[in-house]
Amino acid sequence: MAGSEEEPRYSRQLYVLGGGARRLPGSAVLVSGLRGTGAQVATALVLAGTGRVVLHDCGTACTADRTQQFLLEESDLGQNRAKASQRALAELNPRVVVEAHTGELSEAFLASFQVVVLTESPLEEQLRVGDFCHARGICFIVADAKGLAGQLFCDFGEHFVVDDPAEGDPAAAVEHISQGNPGVVTYMGTENSHGHLFHDGDLVTFSGVQGMTELNGQEPVPVHVLDAFRLEISDTSSFSPYRCGGLVSQVQQPQQCSHKPLCQALEEPKIQVASPEDLPRSCSLHAAFQALHAFRREQGRLPRPRAPADAKRVLELARSLGAQQAPLDEDIVRAFATASAGDLCPVAAVVGALAAQEVLKAITGKFVPLDQWLYFDALECLALAGAAQLTEADCAPRGSRYDGQIAVFGANFQEKLGHQKYLVVGAGAIGCELLKNFAMMGLAVGPDGELIVTDMDTVAFSNLHRQFLYRSADISEPKSVVAAAAVQRMNPDVRVTPHQNQVGPATEMLYKDNFFRNLDGVASALDTIEARAYLERRCLRCRTPLLDSGTEGTRGNVLAMVPSLTEPLGPASAPRDGAFPMCTLRHFPRTIQHTLQWARDEFEGLFQLPAEQVNQFMEDPAFLEQQLPGKIVEQVWESLRERPQDWRDCVRWARRRWQRCYHDAIAQLLHIYPPEHETSPGVPFWAGDRSCPHPLTFNPENDTHLDYVLAAAHLFAQVHRVPPCSDRAAIQAILRDVVLPPFAPQEGLQIPLTEEPTEETQVPTDHRQRTELTQDLVEWRQELLGDEDTQAPLMEPIHFEKDNDVHIDFITAASNLRAENYGISPANWLMSKRIAGRIVPAIITTTAAVAGLACLEVYKLVWGCQELSCYRNSNISLSACLLLRVQPPPASTYRYGGREWSCWDRLELRAVGADGQAMTVQEVLDWLQRTHGWTVTMLLCGDTVLYDSKAEAETRARQQARRLSESLEDARMLQQQDLELLYMCEGEDAEAEDSRPPLLCSLP
Repeated sequence: MAGSEEEPRYSRQLYVLGGGARRLPGSAVLVSGLRGTGAQVATALVLAGTGRVVLHDCGTACTADRTQQFLLEESDLGQNRAKASQRALAELNPRVVVEAHTGELSEAFLASFQVVVLTESPLEEQLRVGDFCHARGICFIVADAKGLAGQLFCDFGEHFVVDDPAEGDPAAAVEHISQGNPGVVTYMGTENSHGHLFHDGDLVTFSGVQGMTELNGQEPVPVHVLDAFRLEISDTSSFSPYRCGGLVSQVQQPQQCSHKPLCQALEEPKIQVASPEDLPRSCSLHAAFQALHAFRREQGRLPRPRAPADAKRVLELARSLGAQQAPLDEDIVRAFATASAGDLCPVAAVVGALAAQEVLKAITGKFVPLDQWLYFDALECLALAGAAQLTEADCAPRGSRYDGQIAVFGANFQEKLGHQKYLVVGAGAIGCELLKNFAMMGLAVGPDGELIVTDMDTVAFSNLHRQFLYRSADISEPKSVVAAAAVQRMNPDVRVTPHQNQVGPATEMLYKDNFFRNLDGVASALDTIEARAYLERRCLRCRTPLLDSGTEGTRGNVLAMVPSLTEPLGPASAPRDGAFPMCTLRHFPRTIQHTLQWARDEFEGLFQLPAEQVNQFMEDPAFLEQQLPGKIVEQVWESLRERPQDWRDCVRWARRRWQRCYHDAIAQLLHIYPPEHETSPGVPFWAGDRSCPHPLTFNPENDTHLDYVLAAAHLFAQVHRVPPCSDRAAIQAILRDVVLPPFAPQEGLQIPLTEEPTEETQVPTDHRQRTELTQDLVEWRQELLGDEDTQAPLMEPIHFEKDNDVHIDFITAASNLRAENYGISPANWLMSKRIAGRIVPAIITTTAAVAGLACLEVYKLVWGCQELSCYRNSNISLSACLLLRVQPPPASTYRYGGREWSCWDRLELRAVGADGQAMTVQEVLDWLQRTHGWTVTMLLCGDTVLYDSKAEAETRARQQARRLSESLEDARMLQQQDLELLYMCEGEDAEAEDSRPPLLCSLP
């Protein structure tokens, strides 16, 4: 059952933060500094459900703040930033208390907080507050973004305990355990496991082991890893022989962290980096930020953009800091100082998201905190061709909301941003953050700019904890429409257009090749591999830049696909969607994933398919004639025979179903294959990956048994439009009166042992029996159609919804009962929902960081950068506070027709003949011969053969004479204005690769 009424809102986040998330409502956090970084931190904390968030800022909102402060509106200018932000944040989550504080940060005021976050604070204030927090055991965080660089510092005290250090709970299905000293465990990975699940020294427990039952419930034991699928454990030589089944699970051990106060950490910095090669750069940035504080103390301002004298002074101050962990990279310090007066929304998004995740670690005890410094920069943006020539005048303030961006990239670039035409595909978590950033950046604000956002989904309650643009009042409204309206409130000048379409084969008439060619870029915020792959193919074909972003829990990535420069994204691995072998699900489950998928199949087979079949039978008089002899007719007959008259009938039906699934089916299986059955002499049948089950005995006092009956009866009642009842005591009373016949084994039933989706072999239904069934159905149909009280449609099919509690109640109970049959450890309600609903864990911090990283690549695309070295692919892991940014792989090349081609090359032909009509196939062949010297032997469009040189002469002549449009009539491809043709040429090697430049033909 659901743990609280708020779980539907936070369920995706709970999968990331675990049980520690329940500490959030009782926590209090101070966020000081409400410009871009502070706004991002505060927004993430409010959406995450932090109990009390206090905003502190003594400054007033000005026009330039709106470069990155997305909470401010035009009417807020001149007002205190904290108070203006408080009004906007209070709308995000009614369960969070959001307050504004405009006074000083006194010790008495600070003492009431569990976590204090400083942004935009001078070093002196950081040191004062940091010393106080360290002495009082208050977690202290500094988050600062300056231009193209960011700084993050954490001090959680000298004895901070991390209750749950790792992401996820590694577990694996046991295949064998040896008797020995040490014992060797052979296992196989479960859902989402990759590579080594365990490490030397990990503590593990065992459950559900048959045979060597001494391991079940034993205290955690340490392991030694032999390889990816074998572990050594303690002495098992005296234990019973292993038979089958079992789960080995890692036990997370609390971990203690010790941090130095800021005053010491400045002088003796511990800087976290993704790789040792990054340490010198981070050390130089550590010095650069300190030098910037010194410059501000000295000059009373930040360095002027592109002012060589100011950059020189910052470098002198950095040199004066004394010994560094690594030699000072003076180019980095100069570049940092040159842009340090800038304010960029993407940089604030990344730094703010990282800081917010550290706050959540401090509150929940989930994940190891940063130890202790982290530096981030995108200074490669200053290496863009022509950027070095920008002058102080180019980057001087204009009194514009974009002054913070102009300070980095210049006024001409800002104008260019306004002319962009971009498509955002998906308005979910990442899409919302992308749109927010685009509004702040001023993308598509010019007269010929356009920002199109498309999403066919509607706003759901579970979206609200991480999809910033939506409010409770927007539930059930189209996401794209609501998101577009929110973007225009942030920046009324953005020319944003909402679409409610899927971008896929079904909408190619709407999103033609010319549509993609006219775009300056596409930002993908999709959540399925298939959809992302389709979008990548379209962008590759049309040579349109694509930025692909994705997240799972605290991990995220951004991939840049730039025409002519980078390798296309390529095919992703297929998702693990629960497509388990049928006989495993039906008879030999080994893991909770198997039983949950079985429960999903049960749901569909009980509450969706029968209702659809009955409705079709009632609506179509020819339904019975169209069915082959077999299960469908029998299922319709069974569904109508079992129609309930009242709620009591529904409860009785659920009780019979329980008996059939958890007692009779198991007893039948054991009748065919008894526990002592042998595959061959001396080889037990129930061994290895087959766990011997046992039947369950129904007990109305057992909560799981009653949960199943209640959920199944409720759903059965909904299907038949019978009013349900949730009184557990009344249901127990009905159940005590239910008497079921004793189990009688069925003879002649064979159960398949192969991993093939075959049906059990049964005695076929004879002709007489089918005739009787058909006669019954015809009579029932006539009676029902003649009854004035009969509703149409007769039954209500129920489609599984992962956010419907009753659906998850059924799945959880059905799965856990089957798990009990087979000795598999059960899953709680929330975990069952995640696995059965195939929910990807999600949290606002990761999506905000990923969107910020993607928008940094947009700057480069808008600039028109043609240097591969300037682009970055990014991978983040906020649980480990790691950020890895690397140059994308270059575009691959191949040889064809005697020359080298890039994977981006294509042959483009305006396939219009001299008469203005579509070219004939012969004209296309002539063009390829004339232009490239290639003699084509076969020409195809999809699966349609347009020309085959090996065909008979008459067929070839007919093929050559036909126009492209005529040739495609049978293939129903006439609606496509742009065709991609495949060709094979004379002289190609039999073993030649499939790579050849595609031929794109534009029809009139």
